[in-house]
Amino acid sequence: MTTASDAGDWRLFRGDGVPRAVTLPSAPPWRRFTPARNVRPELPYLIEPKHADVVNAALHLRRPLLVTGPAGTGKSSLARAVAHELNLGELLRWPINSRSTVREALYQYDAIGRLRETTLSRDRGEREPSIGTFIRLGPLGTALVASTVPRALLVDEMDKGDVDLPNDLLTVFEEGVFDIPELTRLPEDIADVDVQTADHRGTVRVHQGRIQCAEFPVVVITSNGERDFPPAFLRRCVRLELPVPDEERLRAIVAAHLGEDALREADDLLEAFLRRRAPGELATDQLLNAVFLRAGGVDLDAEGLLDAVLHQLTGAL
Repeated sequence: MTTASDAGDWRLFRGDGVPRAVTLPSAPPWRRFTPARNVRPELPYLIEPKHADVVNAALHLRRPLLVTGPAGTGKSSLARAVAHELNLGELLRWPINSRSTVREALYQYDAIGRLRETTLSRDRGEREPSIGTFIRLGPLGTALVASTVPRALLVDEMDKGDVDLPNDLLTVFEEGVFDIPELTRLPEDIADVDVQTADHRGTVRVHQGRIQCAEFPVVVITSNGERDFPPAFLRRCVRLELPVPDEERLRAIVAAHLGEDALREADDLLEAFLRRRAPGELATDQLLNAVFLRAGGVDLDAEGLLDAVLHQLTGAL
């Protein structure tokens, strides 16, 4: 890790309008990406045994795991940790917003693109492209493709979605099957169509427009507790509430991510974090950011810098 030799070395940007050659220091471990696949390396995930038991219950029951808790408690990271430990391959991610629908999570059909390419092919006297070229499975649809090893799917921030979204998922979660109407209407002689997957790994063959999972995927649904879910949806999930980590667990998290040396120099930062977290929300990764900057020689006593790193996540800015 880069260490500054004086108080000014860490200031890469001076705000004086003078161009200069600088070498950016190494990024924090949680902000490094693998260029080939644009994914972050797997980092240690610490979880209490009683919470791990709830995860195992969901795995045994083949039920979605509904994870709630304040921001920064590691809800999304839990899904990555499960996929990593169980060797389930790349985590499929469905980030929820107010416009999210189950249909788009299952598959997307580019009807306009197909019409354009079909017209061009006819004009050139060429064979029309397969309809499968214009169908891409969404993250949920990809997770439901039959395989010997189930895929892992993160449904992130379910409470951001439309009020009807949880109910719309009930049938898919219960049956593990869905149809692609554009393919079910095809003639019998072209009942098998190759369609693209959400993870860009290639294509999968769909027979008569139906996708049926062989093993129900490992589904982790996160919620910040901003809205209640219908009882029918909750009944189909195993629920886990992650608490904010106490001081002991925070120390363990810092040591796991940044090493014991960084932890030994972070007592005052940990104290400031715990003090500021009491009246409002702070996320654990904000503490990690502060410790990383301190270990890299950044002067966190500079006016306003600690306030910028450990800012409240709720309320007016």
